[in-house]
Order: sequence, then structure tokens, then C-alpha cells
Amino acid sequence: MTPGSSKWLSGKGKAIAPYVFILPPLAYLAVFMFWPLARQMWLSLTDTRLTNPNGGSFVGLENYLWLYDDPEFYTTLNVTVLYAAVTVVLGVALGTISALAINRPFPGRPLARAIMLFGWAVPNVAASLIWLWMYNERSGVFNDMLASLGLDRVSWLTSTHMAFSSIVAVTVWQVAPFVMLVVLAALQSVPDEVREAARVDGADALSVFRAVTLPHILPSLQLVSLLVAVWSIRRFDIIYLLTGGGPIGSTSTLVVKIRQTAFESHELGVASAYGAIGLILALLVAFVHFVTDRRRQKWMAQ
Repeated sequence: MTPGSSKWLSGKGKAIAPYVFILPPLAYLAVFMFWPLARQMWLSLTDTRLTNPNGGSFVGLENYLWLYDDPEFYTTLNVTVLYAAVTVVLGVALGTISALAINRPFPGRPLARAIMLFGWAVPNVAASLIWLWMYNERSGVFNDMLASLGLDRVSWLTSTHMAFSSIVAVTVWQVAPFVMLVVLAALQSVPDEVREAARVDGADALSVFRAVTLPHILPSLQLVSLLVAVWSIRRFDIIYLLTGGGPIGSTSTLVVKIRQTAFESHELGVASAYGAIGLILALLVAFVHFVTDRRRQKWMAQ
């Protein structure tokens, strides 16, 4: 081999090396993400049934038109959007307040931090079973407390007025510790010198937070809001174990409806159409995050 050919091979190897390293993750995504996604989109255009998964025929947009004319679809979509929005607002607000409180030094702070992270550390199924017992109408903790105060017992999970609020409370209990952890990391990276300079200039605590702390943690708040929103759109275990989507569809989100349509009604095509709608909704949330983040960066650059 001549020195020239050795140089050529060396240069070619450097050019190919990035593609060699990126090929395994691309292959993984293609097999376990892109192919199933393409398969789902195709199923949404067929009349495939669970009883004959390979015998469906192409029907075009018929499944989507059926959803368009189905009032139950709009109820499910409204529940999903409301569930995600309320979870984001309450979860991010509670997590941020908790982070601001735990960021201050006080005796027992490590123990308080560990206790506040408990909800995030507990597996979803175990947490759902714990809350299912606490919500029990006859022997649950909450109703026992109400009875001790002389108040009537509440149907937390079987009442159309209370079921939605009950699953939101469990979800916020789970996501708020994660939000607290992310915001706490952002708070601890805020330079103390900048805050001290603002205090020396006569700024009160609220002004320091608004002018110094909030701009610094805003990217973390936007990112964690996006994550919580997407998690809420695709959350299944907590809702299904607590209410199963009931009563009367008051807690039936898109993911729960996918399960009911596919495995109870055996309509894989319609269930795939529900899944496609959920994907579009998640992409819309990501697009809103992208637009707001770009605007924030432009505003910071001015």
C-alpha cells in the first residue's frame, strides 16, 4: 500500500466514522419506533379488526370521518386536553413553589427533599393501588376523615363530578416532584452575585425573582411543561387503574379510548385513528413549545 492510498483510506475512514456511530441508534429507532408508527398510520386507513388482524382492507379516511361524526370522540378529546392543561398548570406551579421552598437552607432540608420526591419515585401501578385504597368510598382515608368531621362520604372515583378531579390530583402528586427536581437544579445555578447586586440596589424579594431568578429558570420551566404535557396526553396506567375511563367517559382520554376501542370493540382501524389524533396533539404541543422558545430567545437577545 502506497503512502498516498494510506492517506486516502485514513481520510475516508474519518468521513465514514460519524455514520458508523449513528447507524445503531438509527436502526433501533427504525425497528422500534418508525416502523410501528408507520404500521399504525396504515392501520388507521383500513377496517382491520382484532379478530382478523391481517384481513383488513383499505378504506382511506373513513375511520377519521367516522370520528368526525362521533360526539364521543369530541368528549374524549376535550377530556384529554383539559387533563393535560390542568396537570401542567398545577404540576408546574406546585413543583416550582416546592423548589423555591426547598432551595432555602433550613434544618432537615435533605429529609424534606427526599419526602417530597416520594411521589415521583413510586411506580405508577403501586401509586395507583395506594390511591385506589385512599379513595375507597367505604374504608378510604379521605372518607374516614370526612366522617370524623361529621361530613358525608364522597364518591371520589364513581361520581362524574369528582372522578376527573381525583385523577388530576394523583397525576399532580406524581409529576410535581419531578418538576421540583428540575427547577431546583436550575435555581441552584442562578449566580448569587446577581441576586445580591439586585438586593443592594433596593429590589425586594418579588422583584429579584421576577427580574433575576425567573429569566434564568424559564428555559427549564418551558421544557418541563412540555414533558408534563406529553406525559399527560399519553398517560394510561393511572387513569385506567383508578376509573377505567369512567364514569360515563368523564375520565376517558385518548389513550384509554384506544384500549377500549381496540380490545373491547375489536376495531383496530378506529383505534389506530385515535392514536394518530393523539400523535398530532402531542406534535402540536411540541410545536407550541418550539415557537415560544424561539420568541423567548429573541426577547433575551434584545
